[in-house]
Amino acid sequence: MTLKPKTTVTFYNGLTTIGGPMIEVAYDKSHVLFDLGEVYRPELGLSLEDETYEVLIKNQLIGDVPNFYDSKVTGKEIDHEHWQHSAAYISHVHLDHSKALNLLSPEIPLYTGPITAHLLPALNRDGDFLLPAADKPKGYTRPIIAAKLNEPIQVGDITLEIVPSDHDAYGATGLIIHTPDKTIVHTGDIRLHGYHPDWVREFMAKGKGCDMLIIEGTGVSFPEQKDGEEFQGPKNENELTEQIIQYQKDNPQRQITFNTYLTNVERMLRIISDSPRKVVLHAKRAQLLKGALDQDVAYYYLPGETKIDDLKSELEVSYSDLLADDHQFFWQAVGDYDKLQEGGLYIHSNAQPLGDFDPAYRPFVEGFEKRGIEFVALRCSGHADAKELKEIIAGFEPKILAPVHTLHPELEENPFGKRVLPKRGEVFTLS
Repeated sequence: MTLKPKTTVTFYNGLTTIGGPMIEVAYDKSHVLFDLGEVYRPELGLSLEDETYEVLIKNQLIGDVPNFYDSKVTGKEIDHEHWQHSAAYISHVHLDHSKALNLLSPEIPLYTGPITAHLLPALNRDGDFLLPAADKPKGYTRPIIAAKLNEPIQVGDITLEIVPSDHDAYGATGLIIHTPDKTIVHTGDIRLHGYHPDWVREFMAKGKGCDMLIIEGTGVSFPEQKDGEEFQGPKNENELTEQIIQYQKDNPQRQITFNTYLTNVERMLRIISDSPRKVVLHAKRAQLLKGALDQDVAYYYLPGETKIDDLKSELEVSYSDLLADDHQFFWQAVGDYDKLQEGGLYIHSNAQPLGDFDPAYRPFVEGFEKRGIEFVALRCSGHADAKELKEIIAGFEPKILAPVHTLHPELEENPFGKRVLPKRGEVFTLS
């Protein structure tokens, strides 16, 4: 008598860290891996050149995942005799979900949402965003399949459905996985206070009653802080944009500069659309918008930077004009902070360095204070807070809840069934 195959879920990484989840769902001779990121640990002081496969595994920055990585990287061949159908998926462009994608074996198809598929090669154009691929030139990004949203993708016995979601990475998606006997949902990074809470609620309705919900839990990572204190500031993305506009209106005769996180493209587009001043981006950020979205925006170069052919020359703004301005421009400052006007205002909107956990953050802030420039941190989290997480879990009503991507997975509860707290490398058989 032949035993019927069962669905297994293996948790390789990103379980008690904020970021870096690597999880495999398998059924018989088919398996799928998601995501392909690297845990963010700036205190290690590693450069991109330092991040060899051995170093990444040693420091648990990626998962020790068999039968998915390129054998040229690992020195280990993939077991094609057993694994006849393989695929990988990335939920969004943030490095803790995408940085290791070039380590994926070239013959394994990699799926993302369409926006993510366009953004990733543009972000890695200079080879300083993703880990390098074996035997490929700098700036290479392995082929990515831009999946049609809400349409099935067949991987042997497994069916994937990539659905729209909301996070502070433009084009973020979630994943619904159907095996012959189970349904598993992977939220990716998720929230209800972004630009598209309706997409999240539609996702919840589609995955309602799933056998396992794999959910990020960044919002419960700081229990010592009360009532979502870690997310102080604007309550949602629309309010953040409104505050940025208000700062410009309240300071008509003052130099105002800003920076945002590289991959928060939608926030950038909203700022450009709504600002009363002319928004001017650093040329490399303008190049990203042009390459990924065919969006032309005003831009500038720092002294000595090489001209970028993709950008329209008539949209260039002189750097000297920006430094001298106190009323016309709202521009992205990425360096030369000592040249900014004393008495000016700088808005740090989830840009790098990201916060106090990064050793570079406090000296960065103090540098503005010493120069007499007002430093304003305007943050809007890409992650659901504790209250929103409860609402999201209630929307899915999972039989099993598996919290990941959090310092305190034990603080997420499942009123609708069982909760598991996976350990690194642990395999769950869904019977």
